Order: sequence, then C-alpha cells, then structure tokens
Amino acid sequence: MVWMMFGVIGIPLQKQLGLNNTEFALMTAMPVFTGSLVRVPLGIWTDKYGGRIVMTILMAVTVPGIWALSYATQYWQFLVLGLFVGLAGGSFSVGTPYVARWFPKRLQGTAMGVFGAGNSGAAVNKFVAPALMVAFGWTMVPHVYAVSMLVTVVIFWVFSASDPKHLVPSSVTFMEQLKVLKDPQVLKYCQYYSIVFGGYVGLSLWMVKYYVGEYGMDVRVAGVLAACFSLPGGVLRAFGGILSDKYGAHRVTWWVMWASWICLFILSYPQTDFTITTTAGPKTFHIGLGVVPFTIVMFTLGIAMAFGKASVFKYIGDHYPHNIGAVSGAVGLAGGLGGALLPIMFGALQDITGVRSTTFMLLYGVVWVSLIWMYWTEVRRVDVLTPPSSSA
Repeated sequence: MVWMMFGVIGIPLQKQLGLNNTEFALMTAMPVFTGSLVRVPLGIWTDKYGGRIVMTILMAVTVPGIWALSYATQYWQFLVLGLFVGLAGGSFSVGTPYVARWFPKRLQGTAMGVFGAGNSGAAVNKFVAPALMVAFGWTMVPHVYAVSMLVTVVIFWVFSASDPKHLVPSSVTFMEQLKVLKDPQVLKYCQYYSIVFGGYVGLSLWMVKYYVGEYGMDVRVAGVLAACFSLPGGVLRAFGGILSDKYGAHRVTWWVMWASWICLFILSYPQTDFTITTTAGPKTFHIGLGVVPFTIVMFTLGIAMAFGKASVFKYIGDHYPHNIGAVSGAVGLAGGLGGALLPIMFGALQDITGVRSTTFMLLYGVVWVSLIWMYWTEVRRVDVLTPPSSSA
C-alpha cells in the first residue's frame, strides 16, 4: 500500500504542482527506485542476520518519511521523501528468503506465493486512498499509512520468530554471497521478473491515471476499476505458487508469457476512427476497447502476472537453495527497477505521441524478448537434449 501510494495521491498533486505526464511519472517512480536498489543488500542481510530483525528495522525507518509527506509543498520535496518511503518496497527481498526457509523445497513455491500475495496491497491502496482523499484531502493518506505501518511493526515483532539454522555461516562474507549473481541464469530470471513484477508495479501506478484520462472516470471509480488488475495480480500469487510446485516453474512461466503477450496485443490497439470509401459514399468506423472489455483484459493480465511472479521465484528456490536471499534480492532489484522505469517511459511516450495505449505497446515488445529468450534457453534446449523415442 505504501509503495504504491503515489499512484493515487499523485493525481491531485499533478494538478496542484502543474506537472506534465513525465514529471508525474518520475514522482510516482521515486519510491520504486529506492525499494528496488536496496533489495540486494537486504536479501543478503536477511541470509546473514535473519528476516525478523531486518524486516522490523526496515518497516520502522519508513514511518517518519511516510508521515512527513503530508507536509511537503514543492515538487523536489515529494521526490526526496519518495526515496525514503520507497524503502518499504525492499521488504519483498527480506520476506521471501525468511519465509522460504521454514518449508521443504516441495512447498517453497506455495509459501513464497502466499507471502507474495501481499502485493494485493497495491489494490487495497486503490480503494483506501481515493476514499480518504475525497473525504479528508490527500494529506490524510500518508497519516493513515504511517500509523498503519507503525502498528504493523509492533505486531510483526511480537508474533514473528527466528531460527539460527536458517542463517548462512558467519564466515561467509558479503562479497562471497554476491558471487552467485555471476550465473547467467540469474540475468534471465531478472528479465522474466522485470515483466511479471515490474510490469505489475508500473501498471498499478499508472492505471488510475489511465482510466481518468482515457475514459473520463472519477478518481474513486477509476481506483475501483484499476483494482480489477491489481487485486488478482496480488492475491492469486499464492495460487501461482501452488501451480509452480505442482507443474514446475518453467511450464507455468512459459504459459504466463504467452497469456501476457495476447493480452498486451489486444490492449495495444489505440482508439481509432477511420473512413473508407464505399459505393454508397464514405463510411466511418470506430475501433477501440470500451471500459468493460478493457477491464476484463486487464483482469486477465493481472492473473497471468500473479502466476508469473510466483513461478519466477520457484526457479530461485529450486536452483539456489543456499543463496535465496542474494538471488531473490537481485531478481527483485530487476523487477523493481522495471516498475520504476516503466511509468517514466509510459509518461514520456504519451507526451511524445499523445497515444495512451503506447503503455501496452512498450510492454508487448518487452514480453517478446522474454519469449524468445525462454525459447532458446529452455524450450529448444530441452527439445535438443531429449532424444527421439525409438520405434518397436
């Protein structure tokens, strides 16, 4: 909720501060930048010191920054405070290795998926923040979120546990933990996650604004409709973990990429009017998604991304059981940076072209990259290595 806060409160701030789409996107992206950049060290520290202490400190240090947002009045102040608020996004690289180590490998996909269902906070934000904004003004949102975070810190510290057996040996240095990141497979998983998580974060930040601009929605209605993407994209991550445990990370990820490719192809087509000459004279036709079919396709895309977020981390649990923190931190960094850069690119493309659906055109191209990479490194490789069956 905290990490995605600017996706809603940024809409009145854009008008208040007179920002263009690129400046708005930069403001919404600032929390995502810091939440991404801290993921690698946080994952490593979790391996070394334990998730209980690292998660508690991380949540506690975000509270002052969240509260101070309500007193900001200038654009640069929102940018700077956004960096501090964004530390909340680093929690994913703490919770993933912390949770996974309590379970055997055959259940780790499910466990990490259940933890990852916390992404649904992006959808909760779209219900809570607009309601608070309309009733009390945008400044009430950071106040409520700061208090909520402080309460969560206390609850987590009281009810969580720690097991010294889950820690890496104290003799293992920070640089030694980083060595695993040289594995080329890590880069591939980073690419996958930049779509299923980075795309999810970027669209979660952008969709309220998209509905308001494309369909002329009130911010409260836009928030509810945008949640039709964010909510399944978070909650169903747990189910994606179950599927990954049952069918394997590769199979789930492969079909996730194809489902995303189809959805983004449909979403990429802009609202279009064209005229053709007929024997009866010129006739004009309109092609474009109305709000209902658009929301249905976004809902489907959210489900695909939820499954993909879980399946990518199943890869990590399978291949790097002793370095989950370091690898999940690197993969989370890639996904988070994707979520930070994409809104900026969305805004820039819209400012340059004036076409809102360039948002989906960009993601469509990125999914192509993953599909091709996956085919050459996993699908084709399996076909080549599997000998043909001999006939009787």
